[in-house]
Amino acid sequence: MFMKKISKVELLILLVTVSCIFFSEYLFLIKNDSNKAIFIGLWPPTILGLLNYINSKRK
Repeated sequence: MFMKKISKVELLILLVTVSCIFFSEYLFLIKNDSNKAIFIGLWPPTILGLLNYINSKRK
């Protein structure tokens, strides 16, 4: 099976994405601030889309 090595930038982007998801869940479940949670929760798909775009331009 072929596995591509993950660069430091890609790893950083993935860590930011996961942290955004957890922070959004914290705001929604613990702080009961659904507006901020939804706003923060919309960033991970955008960040992952940017990562996909960068990877597609590299090939």
